[in-house]
Amino acid sequence: MTKFNKILVLFLGLSCAGVATTSCTDHLEELNIDPNRVDKINPGTLLNPIIYEMSTFGTSRAHAYTFEIMQDRVPFPSAAGGEHRYDVGTGAGNSTWNASYRWLLNVKEMEQAAIAAEAPNYEAIALTLKAWIYSNLTDAFGDVPMDEAVSAEEGILKAKFNTQEEVYKAILADLEKANSLYDETKPMAYGMDILYGNNIGNWQRFTNSLRLRLLLRVSKREEMNSFSRMAEIINNPAENPVFTSSSQAAILDITGVDPNMSPWGRASDYTLNTVGSEFIIDNLAEMNDPRLEKFYTPAKSNDGVEIGYKGIPGGYDPAQQFDFQPSGLNTDLVVAPMISVIMSYAEVEFIKAELALKGVISSDAQAHYQAGVEAAIAQWGAEVPADYFENPEAAYDGTFERIMLQKYLALYFNDYQQWFEYRRTGLPVLPKTAVMENDQQVPVRFMYPEEVKIYNRDNYEAAVNRMGGDDINVKSWWEKE
Repeated sequence: MTKFNKILVLFLGLSCAGVATTSCTDHLEELNIDPNRVDKINPGTLLNPIIYEMSTFGTSRAHAYTFEIMQDRVPFPSAAGGEHRYDVGTGAGNSTWNASYRWLLNVKEMEQAAIAAEAPNYEAIALTLKAWIYSNLTDAFGDVPMDEAVSAEEGILKAKFNTQEEVYKAILADLEKANSLYDETKPMAYGMDILYGNNIGNWQRFTNSLRLRLLLRVSKREEMNSFSRMAEIINNPAENPVFTSSSQAAILDITGVDPNMSPWGRASDYTLNTVGSEFIIDNLAEMNDPRLEKFYTPAKSNDGVEIGYKGIPGGYDPAQQFDFQPSGLNTDLVVAPMISVIMSYAEVEFIKAELALKGVISSDAQAHYQAGVEAAIAQWGAEVPADYFENPEAAYDGTFERIMLQKYLALYFNDYQQWFEYRRTGLPVLPKTAVMENDQQVPVRFMYPEEVKIYNRDNYEAAVNRMGGDDINVKSWWEKE
């Protein structure tokens, strides 16, 4: 298929371009093209669009889904149902499925172009981007097409699903390979990337930091030998560098200069019919945490007087009345210049804190905890109070629960990561209400899109039978003991 037609298929959003779940019509192959158009790309051509589109998509999904499931925000008013009451519809994951496979096609092409151009750094970056996208995809759905995905050009129009175990083994192997490919003696010669400005060292740090995230995610699975593999990475920083400061983190600066624009065309859409959740606001307030005013606006009495920060419960009873105007979301977070978080330095420090607490690495869990908190606060342009850790609610108390509460706060606005980590650990403990649906249980996955069920029925049924069903409560491979 020509480049012109590939781009056309992407804009049409046809599933054949993503995972080949339905047939492509022959007439697309017959469209006229400009014979003078260059049909080959260099490995840098698609890099910035992949970074921007998948990063900002994750930011928008944090607001649309994770914020509700994880009690960061609450729709208000909300008469019935809603994801904050764990009423998750069949199409909740459709955009994640479609966006992921749309851009995985571009990642595949970038990887192929890098190999052809003998550009190892671009190949390493393509492998890293592939691991990042596939990890979020499989963590959201479970088994997903991988080996046969985005392969319509090879004639595969109905892709088989890989098990989540197979996906994880493949992406972790890709990240190991990527780490071995980076070569700072070979500059990135195909334009300036918008994430790191062609800083090869930081790309390598992202690769290995992502390895830590994913190894920790599957650490319940003894066959993955996660803890020893993570210790090997951390104990050999010369070979396996990871983030050691926020300046190295995978955080995209949204400049507001076209085409690097905020995902919110109107900042008012970010706050429309939504308010802050009591759970997160109360925790931030108890810690005297400066992120509170960065994330939320003050509540008001019904006569308009500010009364501090006050949210309402996630999953509140629709009949419940409130005698105040709850704290809203702060639009400063979505007006460019702004940031879009892929993976933070704070997350690496919380990973190390957990490993130190569990005795996997021989370092100070408290030091990692405090470094993680400080980085997470500074990331949003706030200053850590000098007496922050003197507050018993914020101080390290030697428990896993305290680490995970601060990690939850650190993962604010980071695609689905709060949700994924809650599923791994059950922490932080979220309040429940009598009107929550789904037996008051946090859903653990999205259901597959209807198109997949219709046009790729046999492979869909094989995956569903293997997993134990296609509903929001079917645990994935890494969640099972």
